[in-house]
Amino acid sequence: MPASPPDDLPAIQLLCVEDNPDDVELLALALERANPRARYVLHRVDDATAFAQALKRDFDAILCDFNMPRFSPYAALQILVARRCSTPLVVVTRAIGEEAAVHVLRCGAKDYVTKDKLGTLPQIIDRIMSERRRSAEQERMARELETAYRRLKKLSARVVAAQERERTLISRELHDQLGQTLTGMVIHLHAAQRAADPQAAQRHTATAMEMAQGAVQQVKTLSFSLRPTQLDLLGLVAAIDGAVQRMAEPAGLAWKVIARGREPAERDERAFVAIRLVQEALANTVRHSRASRILVRIRFTADDRIGVLVLDDGVGFDKAAILGGQPGEHNVGLHGMFERVELVGGRLHLRTRPGAGVSLRAVL
Repeated sequence: MPASPPDDLPAIQLLCVEDNPDDVELLALALERANPRARYVLHRVDDATAFAQALKRDFDAILCDFNMPRFSPYAALQILVARRCSTPLVVVTRAIGEEAAVHVLRCGAKDYVTKDKLGTLPQIIDRIMSERRRSAEQERMARELETAYRRLKKLSARVVAAQERERTLISRELHDQLGQTLTGMVIHLHAAQRAADPQAAQRHTATAMEMAQGAVQQVKTLSFSLRPTQLDLLGLVAAIDGAVQRMAEPAGLAWKVIARGREPAERDERAFVAIRLVQEALANTVRHSRASRILVRIRFTADDRIGVLVLDDGVGFDKAAILGGQPGEHNVGLHGMFERVELVGGRLHLRTRPGAGVSLRAVL
């Protein structure tokens, strides 16, 4: 007597399309003898109606007799195709010609076995089950790849839009501030040249000098907002400290920057993303939050990650209402932060509600 398989072993569920119950018993006995370590559960049907009804359950394989008066493997395969069912079908028959075997395989059967060689059936079942698992895994990976591709395509479009928004902002800054300042300088210098009174010429020249100093300061401010010089000279923590000070002090905010861990000597694009996150978060705080305090914490972890935390005690906002829908003027900054973090493979979490301040946490 063959050894009984363990009761906790997962059963292999087989749908037997067979009009003779005795043949199903022979199949079960042959499977048990050929592979006593496996558990097989056989469910018999003998016509199209019962077969279609049985497909509501999940089976590992279908064993279908070739010669039946009311049903055939071809009819079974047509039902499988119509239902988009991927359960593999194996033809089991007493005798089959080479031409018929080739034809049934071309129609979609995975294999066939004659009833005088049922000892090979466990190996056939194992093989087609493995092929089914590989196929399912390939389909899953293909779906994930397609999803990732669509997401990357969408993200790339957003990156282009974000770059255009930044260029527009820079252009506006240059035109509205620096351009007007330089224009005023030119006007006063021309006036100094045309002035007959030396004192008037001196006043126009002095005014032009003041405006030139203001233009230099505007260029420094714009340059700092694009890439703080402290980042290259002193490191990320110093650059963030300077950025917070420049924005918080004029707004009357109490501020604090805390650094934990050891900052690496080498700096990559994540450092720039961290600075831009802090700048954008502070800009939102100054414009909208009516906060009195802001805390920025930078953490360098042992696994070469950068953590950024920005907290304020302002009025907060409705996260779902602001972030829902397409990016627009009301949420372009927040969407930009998520996009920047995603581009460097990081994660960004935003916690807020009306009256409870804002907590912005990023892992880069």
